[in-house]
Amino acid sequence: MTDSTNDWRMEIYDCLREHDIEQVCHVPDAGHAALIRACEADNSMTVIGLTSEQDGVGVLTGAWLGGQRGVLLMQSSGVGNTINALAMPNACRIPFVTIVSMRGEWGEFVPWQIPMGQATPDVFNAMGVTVYRADNADEVAETVTAAIRLAFDGNQQVAVLLAQRLIGTKDFRAARRTL
Repeated sequence: MTDSTNDWRMEIYDCLREHDIEQVCHVPDAGHAALIRACEADNSMTVIGLTSEQDGVGVLTGAWLGGQRGVLLMQSSGVGNTINALAMPNACRIPFVTIVSMRGEWGEFVPWQIPMGQATPDVFNAMGVTVYRADNADEVAETVTAAIRLAFDGNQQVAVLLAQRLIGTKDFRAARRTL
């Protein structure tokens, strides 16, 4: 683990390195920003910015078929975009890991984030994706490690949900004052 900080985002990065993750796909997201920057700074990782989350499922399926491991970083609001694409790794028993920054939970101020945030676990379950959740910083590394092992050792599809309370909430009043 990184000893320069005790930041759970860097602990995720360390887990990715430890488990030979070579490709990281993402749609830009503030909740994953520090992790994305760390991956971009690592010459052994290919970081791919996406315009839509479902593209990451295809990219990572191709990476696996080409001999590389990867993860998809996304926000819960993008989970609905992946529904059809998730059928492929499930039907073909291709390992798949996604790390999801949750919205629509603790202290949410954007009403349109709430429905998908609340539905995210059920959507993944309906598509045969095992769901793990980290609510506290001290359980993030262990949860991500367990997800990676289950996916790549058992040819499973796994989502790690990072609770909004863990990531932090935005302040609508402060956001409105800056408009």
